[in-house]
Amino acid sequence: MVAHKAVVLISVPHLRERDVAQMTQLRQMVAGGEIAELTPTFPCLTCPVQANMLSGCPPREHGIIANGFFWRERKVVEMWTSPSDCFDRPLIWHRLAVASPPRSTAVWFALHTKGADADLVCTPAPIHHADGTESVWCFTRPLELYGELKERFGDFPLHHYWGPLAGLPASEWIVDSAIYSAEKFRPEFFYIYLPLLDYAAQREGPDSSAAQLATQELDQLFGKLAEEFTRIYNGKLVWLVAGEYVITPVGGACFPNRLLREEGLLRVQQTDEGEYIDWQRSRAFALVDHQVAHVFILDGEGNTRSQVEDLFRSQPEIERVLSQEDLPAWALDHPRSGELVLIAQPTSWFAYYWWLSEEDAPAFARTVDIHRKPGYDPVELCWDPVQRCVPLDPSLIHGSHGAPADDPMQRTVLLASEPAHLPDKPLRDIDVYSIVLSLLGLKPA
Repeated sequence: MVAHKAVVLISVPHLRERDVAQMTQLRQMVAGGEIAELTPTFPCLTCPVQANMLSGCPPREHGIIANGFFWRERKVVEMWTSPSDCFDRPLIWHRLAVASPPRSTAVWFALHTKGADADLVCTPAPIHHADGTESVWCFTRPLELYGELKERFGDFPLHHYWGPLAGLPASEWIVDSAIYSAEKFRPEFFYIYLPLLDYAAQREGPDSSAAQLATQELDQLFGKLAEEFTRIYNGKLVWLVAGEYVITPVGGACFPNRLLREEGLLRVQQTDEGEYIDWQRSRAFALVDHQVAHVFILDGEGNTRSQVEDLFRSQPEIERVLSQEDLPAWALDHPRSGELVLIAQPTSWFAYYWWLSEEDAPAFARTVDIHRKPGYDPVELCWDPVQRCVPLDPSLIHGSHGAPADDPMQRTVLLASEPAHLPDKPLRDIDVYSIVLSLLGLKPA
């Protein structure tokens, strides 16, 4: 039997070919290998793209249609927290577990992996207490692994993973913990998500000096990974570095839920903590996510759907309105998708706000609260030092993603440390799955 090298797949948001040209450590890691353009499948968002890579399927099959879900039966929005059973298709560690012989696997910080049954898992799983506070924790497999990692590296720096302080410390901890686990367990396939480039590119813009600094910092982490993993595996490994999507400049936000409210289609209720959506009386709602929004027709009426579709087709900040009849062409025809899907203009993005006056905003709007907000809020990356809160100012955001990668500037890259492994064809994120299997001597099922 041929002995295959270990495979390390590193998943990186906002990795552009022009940035790779400036990353000396990354280029050294893959020296002698190859680089190819990689096109993310729409919607070009973290959770769907990672699911595409790890399943080899588009959203219509694996069911990850955004970074969150709207559960129609309960009228509940769930952002970021779904456990691993939200996937409708097996993931690559399932395929590797039933291979002959089985290949051992590690999955580091992939989204939706709480409860995943890879051999090794590490993903944030903070404990939320009744009084509103939380304790930092990570779900790990084996369960006692987080205790070891905490003792050696301290708690995972959750506040540097997302929020106004998001930056280098979180990715440093991910790298250090991955190195420790590789040395202890030596898995044959290791997936690592490094989010560092995601923050400054959204807050200050994709070509800002802060974004350039983040690229330099990430390059140093690549150097550390390369040195330590090469030592641990005695050089017998293949690196794959896959970009997830590219963040592009934006100049303003569109507010689908405000538009629905002004049409009388979304209703609110007054509480002591501001205005909340009244799910029982609302007829439509938009789950917004960067440059994508899934619109749900809550009353199930065809007339409501037509009214909503006409409303959004008249908005200049919206480039496309996809109806249910359009979704098969976009591989988004899954029951979790909205009755309509909105795509923002290239220079715009969707904000979740529904209130018409800042005084009526719910209390959580001014906090970092990714689970209570029924939509993605990049303004959580910002901070108002006077009011000491997250500001309610979407103009602070200068980069976004999610729209179809029609322009070459929206496409990312796939790098391999050895030649002749990347197929000679235009590559999409779903192809990463079969490339990994091939490197490990397997064929897709």
